This record gives sequence, structure tokens and C-alpha cells, in this order.
Amino acid sequence: MFGDDPLLRALDFAGMRRRTPLAAIALGAGGALSALSLAALSAWLITRAWQMPPVLYLSVAVTAVRALGISRAVFRYLERLATHDVALRAMATARARLYRVLAGGDPAVIARSDRSALLARTAEDVDEIGDAVVRGLVPMAVGAVTSLAAVAIMAAVSPVSAMVLAVALVISGVLAPLAGARASSRIVADGAQAREQVGAGVTGLLWHAGELTVARRRDRALTQLRDADERHARAVDAAAARQAGAASMTPIAMLVSVVAAAVIAVDLASRLPGSLMDASSSDGVVTPMLLGVLVLMPLSSFEATGPLTDAAIAWESGRQSAARVMALVAAAGPAVVTADPEFDPRPATLIARSLQWGRERALGPDSGIDLRLRPGDRLLVTGRSGAGKSTLGMTLTGLLTPLGGSVASEPADLDRSAAYFAEEAHLFSTSVRENMRVARGDVTDGEIVDALTDVGLDGWLASLPEGLDTELAGAASVSGGQRRRLLVARALVHAARIVVLDEPTEHLDLADAPAMLRRICDRTDLFGPERIVVVITHQPTVVHGVPIIEIS
Repeated sequence: MFGDDPLLRALDFAGMRRRTPLAAIALGAGGALSALSLAALSAWLITRAWQMPPVLYLSVAVTAVRALGISRAVFRYLERLATHDVALRAMATARARLYRVLAGGDPAVIARSDRSALLARTAEDVDEIGDAVVRGLVPMAVGAVTSLAAVAIMAAVSPVSAMVLAVALVISGVLAPLAGARASSRIVADGAQAREQVGAGVTGLLWHAGELTVARRRDRALTQLRDADERHARAVDAAAARQAGAASMTPIAMLVSVVAAAVIAVDLASRLPGSLMDASSSDGVVTPMLLGVLVLMPLSSFEATGPLTDAAIAWESGRQSAARVMALVAAAGPAVVTADPEFDPRPATLIARSLQWGRERALGPDSGIDLRLRPGDRLLVTGRSGAGKSTLGMTLTGLLTPLGGSVASEPADLDRSAAYFAEEAHLFSTSVRENMRVARGDVTDGEIVDALTDVGLDGWLASLPEGLDTELAGAASVSGGQRRRLLVARALVHAARIVVLDEPTEHLDLADAPAMLRRICDRTDLFGPERIVVVITHQPTVVHGVPIIEIS
């Protein structure tokens, strides 16, 4: 219903219908028309009072001026409330629907996407869409209503002045915004790209500060972040310069309109009969009331068109953000959201034939790899960092599409039998119990305690002041080894029959890591004889009897 414009489609995705912003637009137009009427009435009152009539002649006008002044402020306040209510509701709905699409859509989209890019899509870009409503849609609609009203009022006084005002308002309210939006379009895109690079740099420094310090690459990362921030600042400055140039068209149009109105008023006064002139102005001098209305009306009418250059730029920025958000939605596909993924409880077999994996190029051997893992089987995947071990793990669980060959499970599909447990899986700022329920929503307290005990966290659990109800402050509340054991415990309570663990022994003590790996690979220990376990590790530990795939 909203056409092909990405911003209109994004607003539809956010739950906005055509009638949704009408209240905000009506209130904004009420405030602008109050200001317009106030200017016209004030001009009449000032010039009429200069003629010193009886006070009672002016009492109604004085009361009306006060009423218009108060209503102008009230309408604008209510318009701000209504506009922000619409925008904030739309942003909340857009984020909720976007999360549902990402959670229930194609998992490869998240797997392939950069973390900072996903953060930008769900944060800054959604904010820009809401900003386009607050600073773009409503001001443009209010400006259009006010401009039409100003031209209509001016036409009742002087059709020629109304034509001049109409041309000036078109320049201020249409040409200047179009010029500003077109001039800033490329700069907005460059600024968004630089902003994403800043986000990627900050995210990398926050997540990998220790590794960067050890590798002596922190200064290099900081330099790259500083360069990205400077590029963003330059893009913003360039946009401001071009926006100022476009905005300068409004005061020029205002000057031309006011001067033309004054000239036309004088000309009218010299040619029209006495009904438009004061009784003592037979010499052709314009009446003060006519001059006041013709001069102050244009000044007030430009109050609504002045912000439209910024409104057009906000709209263009929102369009670009909406295009990125809707592209992500289209890539993820329709969401299929359930309360909890239903994994098939039957033991499964994992089958790979001539499998090649990767994101842009194949990382496996030319002939691919062949696997047939039955219930209880274990497999180690080793190799240097960056060789593609994690990519293989995501391909084996169906998160990434193979670049060659095939991977499947029997009797159930991969999405109902396999799960990938990432190296950097998140710990949430909530209780221990809720952090474990991330893996399976119906897990019991007894199963949680058993899993934590199995991975060696029974002493840690006993030391917590409120046990499973203890609130964790994210990953910062536990050590690296404890966090790793918690993630293994999540895999234990998960319902998947095929489990891929990415670096499950990372950050464990040198003495504990081999023992944990042996327990994971022992088909009679942690994961039992009915589950397939694939362990991705860069540690050169060899477990007797477990086959190894080494990726070079």
C-alpha cells in the first residue's frame, strides 16, 4: 500500500498506516495556522491602533491576539507529543518485527553479516526512520497546509501578491528542500558508511582488546578508528555546508516576497478606490492596515517552509536507512517464529558429500569432504586461526549454504536436529537460570544444576548468593573459563541431537582444557551415546580414537 519507496515500505513495516500521523499533522497545521492568523491580525491591530480609534473597537482583536498566541503554543506542544508518540511507537514496532525476522528467518543472514552492521541496522538506521517522521514527514505536511492557507488569505487581499508569495513558497518549500536533499544524498551515504566503520572499530576494540594488546595491534586499531571517525566528521561537515547553501534560498525568497508585496501594496493604493485607502489618503498613499497585512503575512508564512530543507534531508537520510533495513528484511526472508524451536528427539545421522564451505570462496579441498557421523560419533576440526573452522561448523548445522556438495541429516532435517554453539556466544545480564533457558525454554532447575555440575561449575554455583536466581552482569561477571563452561552447559541442556562446539576449551587452564576435551569426546560422559558432537579447536590436543579434520 505504500509503493516502492523504501522509506514508505519501512513505515508500513513499522505498522504506520496513512491515518496514523494525521493527528500530529492536524495539530501542527493548527499551530502554524494560528501563527499565520496571529501575524495578519497583529498587523491589522497595530496599524489600526495607530489611528487611535475608541478602545472598544479593538477589544475583540486584542482578545483574539491573546487567544491565537496561546493556541499557537498549545497546538505546537500537542503536535510534539503526537509526533513523538507516532515515531516512538513505529520505531519500537520496527525493532520488534526486525528481531522476529532475524530470529525466524534465514539464519545464514546473521551468520554472514558483520556484527557492527547488524547493530547499525537495528539501532541507528531504525532511529533514522523515526527521525524521518519527526523531522521530515510531519513538517512537510504542515508546511504544505500552511502555504496553501497563506496563499489563499493573501489572494483575498491581493491576487498579484498571492502569486508572488506562491512562487516564493515553492522556492522555499520545494526547490530548496530538493536541492538540499540532492546535495546531501551522497554525503549522507558516506557518513553512514563511516559511522558503520566507527561502530565496527569500537566493537572490535571492546570485544578483542586483550588479543589486540597481546598482538601489539591496539594502536593500529585505534588509528583506524580515529581515521573512520574523522571521515564521518568530514562527511557531516560537507553535508552541513551544502545544507546551508540550500537553506539560504529561503531568506532570499522571503526578501523578494516581502519587497514585492510592499511594492504591489503601494501600487494598489495608487490605483484602487477609497475602500482600500484611508479616508484622508486621496493622494494615493497606501493604507497602513493593507501594508501591514501584505508585509507581515509573507514573513509568517515562511515560518513553516523554513525548516523544510532540513526536513527533506532527514527524509533522504531516512530513505537510505530504510533501504538498508528493508534489504536486511528481504534477505532474511519471512519469519517463522515459534515459542521454542522443536528439535526432533530421535538420534540423527549427519551426512556430508563432497562438501565445500566458505563465504565468498571455497575453503575446503577441491574434492570437498565426505562425512557420515552416526549417533555417538565424535569429530575434531583443527587448524590455524582464520582457516575456516567456524565456517565449516556453521555449514554443518545449516547456518550457511554449502558452496559445493551437500550436507544433511537423517531422519530429521538439519534445522530440527543440529545446533551450532559459537565461540563468542552471549551471556545476558539476567539470572543464571534465564541464561541457561536460552538453550531450552522448558529446562528444569534440576537439569540446570546437573549440567553446571557436569562442566565443573558446582562450586561456583554454590558460592552464588542466590543460586540460580543470581543476576549476572553479562560476561564481565564471570571469568573466561567460567564463561566457557557455562556455554558448554548450555549445549548439554539443548535438545539438538547434533552439536557443534566452537572452541569449548578456550580460556580454560592448561591442565583443565585437555581433560574437558576428553570428557566432551567420550561417548559415555557429558553428551552421551545418542548425540553427535563436532568440536572445533585450534589446540593441538589429540583424543585417542577420535578422527580429526585438519584445515590448512
